[in-house]
Amino acid sequence: MILPLPACVKAAFDAFPELARYTLLNVRSLIFQTAAQNPAVGPLTETLKWGEPAYLTEETKSGSTIRMAWKPAKPDHGALFFNCKTTLVNTMREIYPDSFTYQGTRAVLFRLDQPLPNDALAHCIEMALTYHRNKR
Repeated sequence: MILPLPACVKAAFDAFPELARYTLLNVRSLIFQTAAQNPAVGPLTETLKWGEPAYLTEETKSGSTIRMAWKPAKPDHGALFFNCKTTLVNTMREIYPDSFTYQGTRAVLFRLDQPLPNDALAHCIEMALTYHRNKR
């Protein structure tokens, strides 16, 4: 279930340029849809981290935080950020070497002017939302 945007998160989305906002709201929907397909994830907490929309599995602690952003330094891209101390981005890079641009061990970037690679993105989201559960 996709919940209404909390006011502080809505303000963050509203600050993005139009194409970035549209694309990242679609990614937000994909995050909630992916979470809903796995009962182990439980409800998501939607908040801001460093002023950017972030999604946490606070109740179940099943996963690692996902943060999304648009940055002026890469204006043609949106990004999902992950905890750089996890193996998430390295694993994503191995599985999807050509689907995204990668920033070290912390982010996957996708072009705003091209269709989202929804299947690959959903799998990356699922890996993050179940990271701690799958580590055990």
